[in-house]
This record gives sequence, structure tokens and C-alpha cells, in this order.
Amino acid sequence: MGAGSRVSARGAPSCRRLLLCRSVWAGPACRAGAPSVAAEARPSRVLPFEAIPRSGPNAWLQLFRFWRANSFPHLHLIMQRNFQRLGPIYRETVGTHSSVNVLLPRDAAQLFHSEGTYPRRMGIDSWIAHRVLRNHKCGVFLLNGEDWRADRLVLNKEVISPAGTLKFLPFLNTVAEDFVDFMHRRVRKNTRRLLTVDLHHDLFRFTLEASSYAFYGERLGLLEDTPSRESQGFIQALETMLQTTLPLLFLPPGIMRWVNPRLWHDHMDAWDTIFQHADKCIQNIYQEFCLGKPRKYSGVMAELLLNAELPLDSIKANMTEFTAGGVDTTAMPLLFTLFELARNPHVQTALREEIKAAEAPGPKELSKLLNSLPLLKATIKETLRLYPVGITVQRYPTQDVVIQNYCVPAGTLCQVGLYAMGRSQEVFRDPEVYNPRRWLGKEDNNFKALAFGFGARQCIGRRLAEAEMTLFLFHMLRNFKIDTVSKADIKTVFGFILMPEKPPLLTFRPID
Repeated sequence: MGAGSRVSARGAPSCRRLLLCRSVWAGPACRAGAPSVAAEARPSRVLPFEAIPRSGPNAWLQLFRFWRANSFPHLHLIMQRNFQRLGPIYRETVGTHSSVNVLLPRDAAQLFHSEGTYPRRMGIDSWIAHRVLRNHKCGVFLLNGEDWRADRLVLNKEVISPAGTLKFLPFLNTVAEDFVDFMHRRVRKNTRRLLTVDLHHDLFRFTLEASSYAFYGERLGLLEDTPSRESQGFIQALETMLQTTLPLLFLPPGIMRWVNPRLWHDHMDAWDTIFQHADKCIQNIYQEFCLGKPRKYSGVMAELLLNAELPLDSIKANMTEFTAGGVDTTAMPLLFTLFELARNPHVQTALREEIKAAEAPGPKELSKLLNSLPLLKATIKETLRLYPVGITVQRYPTQDVVIQNYCVPAGTLCQVGLYAMGRSQEVFRDPEVYNPRRWLGKEDNNFKALAFGFGARQCIGRRLAEAEMTLFLFHMLRNFKIDTVSKADIKTVFGFILMPEKPPLLTFRPID
């Protein structure tokens, strides 16, 4: 969801023109949005935008109710209930936010085929306001249009391409091995030779250490017994930034600064700390680079500086966004995965057998090792089905599109409900069952695994996050058995990303 997202004022007349279509796929405007997936037979008459079911009639009354009931942490559950009540498509207006929400994979495919050359994602006004007030450039997360495309094409080569990924895999592997050593040291302090712990903050430390090493080629020392105050301050700032972002989505920053100045100042201060941390890393590597240190791969930042395809301020903006976006968004899926493995020991056993088979022929290159672990990759995909980091994927179609036999005007914010889709019986068989093998069969899984988005605007950190999680789980499963007393479903809250209401206690037993 996002503030400042409004339905196009020119949408209604355009939709009425579409009513002349005799079927969903008749006429140029209709054919342009057709997905490559199989379409079901639908009624011949396309219904107008205004006919889409609504979650509530009054935008400001909806916002007031959200504030009064403190519903923001439960937006994913509210969206799931709305789909159950209203069907696979509905309109929503909350404060300044307006959107059309869809549930089914074929409708996500419709949006993919109508996103155009410059796909737009939901704007976050509070983040943009910080950049403007502090005179910082925006990176690809916030940019749109040609500016976004120009930056993205350069960054793709170093961050998401297969060749770029191969370069930073050893960095991630080193940190994953160090985390295992960190856990063994803690186990040795326990006379029972095991460790029961809330791993929530330790996973933050791991993901920040790993991503910073890959981005800047510099270790932060977060896996040492006493991490620096500066690094811990960065993690705290990141948590504050995410917590304060959610309430800021539904009102313009100017109004929020007056309604809740404390919240606004906390948000701005958190972003300032994030920028200071990233800027220090950038300055270190830039100075070493300018002094002519021996040339070898030393992270994404050094490659961008060497290639000089982006100006320095654009590199800084993007590296800061990468740093801020690469911690919680990887740590939370790892926490949920460890929990699910703890209460599904048969999955643990199967994964260890796969790891053992992959290692049997002898040492392999990291890329080949990762490619020989299909079940482990499917396990990550299954976790993200049940616990997506972001509860929606957003797009603004560049042309009028027919979804569920309703006409949706160009420029409308459309959201695919990932949390609701992942738990829908219409999409997945036995959706509440944790079953990674569902991704390894012959079933059509097109547009069902959208945790990283889709198309040209999919998450640019996808390959880094996937490699980081795979290597972490590979080393942890080789070294520890994971267990938990509580087998009940974990309760989740939405704080701009999905997280556990109360992090689970996990027990790690070394494998002799």
C-alpha cells in the first residue's frame, strides 16, 4: 500500500469504451493485456471499473478505523479476509491510498503483460521526502521512468546477472561459515552442549555482515562477541525506519509532520543514520580505490566505481538502498525457515540427505554446488509462499486492462496479494502445509512465486538474497539439528515487512 496512489482521473471514460468489446479478448485494448497463461471462459460483457467490489465506502472513515483499532500490523490478515469476503478482486480506499487488489496468478500475469517499458511500483512519499529534504538522489527502488531504467541496466550487470552473482558468492559463503563458528562458540559455553535462543537479532547481524561484505568488500565484525556500537546503531535505525514507514503510507508527509511530529522525526533520524553508515563504507572504499590498491574483485561498489557507468551520487544512492534493503528482507525469511524446519523434522532430514549427496563427489565450485540443491531452493520458495517479506506486489498498468472481467484503467495502482495468494486453496493444494516438494513437481507454478516481484522491476537484490539464504541454510544444516517445543503456527504482524509477532525459541544441537 502507498500514499499518493490514486485512480487515474481519465479511467472511467476509457473503461466505457472497453464495454464495446464482445469478449474479454476482443478489441486491441483487451488483447494487449492478455497473459500467456491459459484463460478461463468468462462472460462476454466487460464490466466497468465502478462495478469492482469495494472493501469500504469512505476512504477517511476507513483510515480513522485503521488508526483507532491499530489495524496496521494486521493488514495482511485484513487483505486475506477481504478476498474471502469479496472475491479475487476488490477496490480499496484508505486515506490517500487507492488500489485494486487481485489474488490469482493469472491476474498477476495480466499485470505483467500491461506494465510497459518502464514498470512503476508504489511510491513511498516519506522516503522520497527524506531524499529531497537531505538533498540525496534516489536509487532504483524509488526512481521511475527513464531514470530508473538507466540506473537499473547498469546495476543489473553487477547485482543480478549470473556473471555478477558468481563474483560475490565467495564473500557470502565466508560469512555463512563464520556464522556457524559463531554458533559453535555459543554452544561450547553451555554444559548441555546445545543452544536454545531467539535468533532474531543474530540473523540481522549475519545478513548485514554478509550484504556489506558483498557490497563493499569490508567486514563489519558483527559476528564477533562484542559488535561495534555503530553497527548495532545501524540495525536499530533500520528497525525504526521500517516501523515508522507503515503509518506514513496513508497520509502525505506534510500532514504527518503536523499530526505526529515525533513519528516523523524518528523516521528522518533513522534514515540519516542509515545514510551515515552507508556513506562511511562508501568513503572507505572510494579512498582505497583512488589510492590505486591492487586490482581484484572487492565487492559491488568497487566494480561500479571502476566501470564508471554511473555518476558517484547515483552509486551512493543505490548502494545505500541496497544496504538498507538487504538486512530485514533476508533475515526474516531465514527466521521463518528455521522455525518451519524445526517443526518439520522430516524436511530437515531430506535436506541433509540432499546436501550429503551434493558433497559426495568431492569439492565443487559454489555455483555448481548451489545448482545441485533443488530441494533446498524449493524450501526457501515454500517459506516465501507462507511468509512473503512484502505482502503485495504493485504495478501501474500502462494501458487499460481487463482483470476478472472488470475494466481497470491505465495508471491504476494494482496490488497482487502475496500473503493471501500463498494461503489460498484456489491457488495451492493444502496451502497451510509446509511442503517444499510442491515446487519440484510438474504442476504449473507460473506467477505463483512472486516474493521477489516479476518482470524487469523484480527485486534487484534477488540473486544476492537467494544465494545468501541458500548458503546460510546449507552450512547450518550440515552442522546443527534444529528443534522447537512449540509446534503451533507462528503469529505474524506487518511492519512494512512481515515478521513474527513474537520470535520463536529454537534449539540447535551440533551434529557430531
